[in-house]
Amino acid sequence: MRPQRRRFFGHPLLVRYLQELGAAADQKGLGVLLIGDLGQPRGGPMPFGHRSHQIGLDVDIWFWLPGDGMVLSVAERESIGAPSMLTADGRALDGQQWLPRQAEVLRLAVGFDVVARIFVNPVIKQALCEQFPAVSWLQKLRPWWGHEDHFHVRLRCPAGQTACQDQDPLPAGDGCGAELAWWFSEEARTPPPPIDRAKVPLPAACEAVLRKSR
Repeated sequence: MRPQRRRFFGHPLLVRYLQELGAAADQKGLGVLLIGDLGQPRGGPMPFGHRSHQIGLDVDIWFWLPGDGMVLSVAERESIGAPSMLTADGRALDGQQWLPRQAEVLRLAVGFDVVARIFVNPVIKQALCEQFPAVSWLQKLRPWWGHEDHFHVRLRCPAGQTACQDQDPLPAGDGCGAELAWWFSEEARTPPPPIDRAKVPLPAACEAVLRKSR
C-alpha cells in the first residue's frame, strides 16, 4: 500500500517472512494481506511517520483483508484508507470490521520464530485475551497506542549481524494481567509527546551513507 512512498524495502529475512505469511493466509482462505510500510531503500529515519522501521526488520500489515479474489488497482492502493477495527469511541471492537479471520491472521503472524513481537491496539489485545485465555502466542502481542487499523511486526535480529541489537526480552506470561489493565487507565489515555527527531543523533552507519550521497 502507498507504493509512491517507496517504503517497501526490507531485510531479506523480512521479505521472506511476508512471502511465507501471505502464502499461509492464502492457504487458509483468509484473504489478501495488504502490506504497509517496511523501510526506505537504505534504511534510516523517515522524514515523517514512524520512529521505527529503520533497520529493515519492521513492517505494518493492515487488518482489512479483501476477499473474494479482490485485487486493488495501483490507484486504489494509493488512495484507500485503512479502516479501524474499533467502534467510534475507541473502546470496543467493531463487529462489522473485526471478524474471526483477523484474529487468525494475527495467530499466524506471531507463529514464526523470527518474530520478536507484534504491536496491536490495547482494545484488540484485551479482546484476544478474553477469547483465547492463557494461550502462549498472546505473549508476543504487545499493546501500543494507535494500531487500530494495522499491526506492526518486529523481527528478531538476524543471526551473525552483530550491529543489530534486539529489544529487551518479553515479560513472562501472556500479557493479559495488570500490565494490560494499565492501558485502560487515565494515565495511558495520553500518549507521550513526539520526539524531536532533529535532536536524535544518527548512527554512524547512517552518517556514512549521507556523506556518500552529498
